[in-house]
Amino acid sequence: MLTGIIGSGSMGRGIAQVLAAAGHEVLLVDHSIDALVSARRHLEKIMTRLIEKGRLSETDANVLLGRITYTETTEGLSEAALVIEAIVENLEVKQKVLGDLERVVSSSCILSTNTSSLSVSAIASALQEPERVIGLHFFNPAPLMKLVEVVPAIQTSEEVVNQSVTLMRDCGKTPVITKDTPGFIVNRVARPFYGEALRILEEGLADVATIDWAMTELGGFRMGPFTLMDYIGNDVNYTVTETVFKSFFYDPRYRPSFTQQRLSQAGYLGRKTGRGYYDYREGASQPEPVRDRERGQKILDRIVAMLINEAADAAYLNIATPQDLDLAMTLGVNYPKGLLKWADELGHDSVVSQLDFLYDLYREDRYRCSVRLRQGVPFFTT
Repeated sequence: MLTGIIGSGSMGRGIAQVLAAAGHEVLLVDHSIDALVSARRHLEKIMTRLIEKGRLSETDANVLLGRITYTETTEGLSEAALVIEAIVENLEVKQKVLGDLERVVSSSCILSTNTSSLSVSAIASALQEPERVIGLHFFNPAPLMKLVEVVPAIQTSEEVVNQSVTLMRDCGKTPVITKDTPGFIVNRVARPFYGEALRILEEGLADVATIDWAMTELGGFRMGPFTLMDYIGNDVNYTVTETVFKSFFYDPRYRPSFTQQRLSQAGYLGRKTGRGYYDYREGASQPEPVRDRERGQKILDRIVAMLINEAADAAYLNIATPQDLDLAMTLGVNYPKGLLKWADELGHDSVVSQLDFLYDLYREDRYRCSVRLRQGVPFFTT
């Protein structure tokens, strides 16, 4: 099966590796020769590393690399069954690229976008056959992350949805179907992990190290919110938050933080610049958390309640099934358990009480409790 990838950056080349490993012939397209050369070298280094670690034989690595062709033109895509664009997050650019591809590929070819923040329906609207457009949102690094959010546009045909789900499963991925709404599943439901941690910091209730300690040591999260924001990049995380906030018509639940905005403006972007919430420069000492379990439990309970509330609202609004919502958060951002399963374990009344306490205290719509939690009906049957 011939598959095309448009864009040879980190996502494009990662998706190319995934598809080649699944047996696809891959045409990796980029208008920049330098970018294509860089992508080839990067993939060759990865194969060398996998061989050294004994995860891949030299023969299999060469076969995989041999399935990827690097090109500056889209002419070879006329026989492709699937094309995935993984280019800049710009609506007009994506519309033009897929519109141009529509004139090159066959009528049966699926045209997909790897967008993480734009409307798939808006992208599809620029095509003559929008029913063949679908979102396939891979997570970085694509070869390692199992999750793929499958995002049908309003116009997408049921056949294209089914074919896309099957294709992703055949590639060894776990597809979850989500409505075409801002942030899809992961980038929407995860907002309180960062936003509420920042709110707690700004209120002076705990410092960065203590909040991270509470979430990792008491909550079982792989990284605390501030460590994770420094890893992602404060500029990137802030932009995603701002985009989601605007896309939800300025719903206060998604309001960005001045703290993060100021860090981004100062160039304190995290690990990539040497400074963020923590100092990563050589010789810098890291702050010690206050290991007060009672205070830590309050921090954990507050952030988890907000996460559960967001997941419950997504279920209530049929953004995705409860099963897919929990899968997305455990596979996409490595949460210790699915948020809706967590709600069932804690008891919905307990979560509602926590949210109502926060709402009564602050009188902010940010803390409004989802109707789905108030209904008290378990998300899963035991």
